[in-house]
Amino acid sequence: MELNGVAALVSGGASGLGEATVRELAAAGATVVVADLNAERGEALAKEVNGVFAATDVADEAQVAAAVQAAEATGRPLRVAVSCAGIGWATRTVNRDGEPHDLASYTKVIQVNLIGTFNVLRLAAAAMARTEPVNADGERGAIVNTASLAGIEGQIGQIAYSSSKGGIIGMTVPAARDLAAIGVRVNTIAPGILDTPIYGQGPESEAFKERLAAPVPFPKRLGTAAEFARLARSLVEIGYLNAEVVRLDGGLRMPPK
Repeated sequence: MELNGVAALVSGGASGLGEATVRELAAAGATVVVADLNAERGEALAKEVNGVFAATDVADEAQVAAAVQAAEATGRPLRVAVSCAGIGWATRTVNRDGEPHDLASYTKVIQVNLIGTFNVLRLAAAAMARTEPVNADGERGAIVNTASLAGIEGQIGQIAYSSSKGGIIGMTVPAARDLAAIGVRVNTIAPGILDTPIYGQGPESEAFKERLAAPVPFPKRLGTAAEFARLARSLVEIGYLNAEVVRLDGGLRMPPK
């Protein structure tokens, strides 16, 4: 699908993987709605790429609906939605003191990562259904969701995060089948360990990242947000890619911890 002249929505678009995706799509000619909770960063990025900022909690139906409406208000058809918003949590199901994982934190991770992704998917797809097809295939749009290797090979302490990302992987095929009727494709990226601002900067940070990269077969480094963004763009542009979960991990298979 051609990106030039369309509107795109990127949740979690103000930083990390989302920011890189915003830049990639904008460089291809899309008008991008930066949907994020961080107004300062989001507004600055939107201004830089001639896009639009929408303050968005992905778990909030009204706020996601408003972000979708902001995309439609650009005067360009909404054709692309990429979900990058998410949070992490590290707690064992039962800790060493015999205490169970608290339900509130588990619920929060599911609410943001899984339900938030579905919220963006369903509302963006409904808007895409209102547009005219762009080609002889009847294509109207493409959606890219972000899972994680944790959704396939969750490590110790990742029960909440892995559940949320596994759910995103699990929705890929049925969502693609559902949305085939309206000409919308759905794919998912399952990143391994990517180098984002969460790891900080400085010698200690670099040493930590070297340890993280040690189990990666090749290339022996962390992935980059730019690589994620290029993959997301490819999943949008290549019309025969549908219902796929694509690992972006340098061949990594996660150890238990």
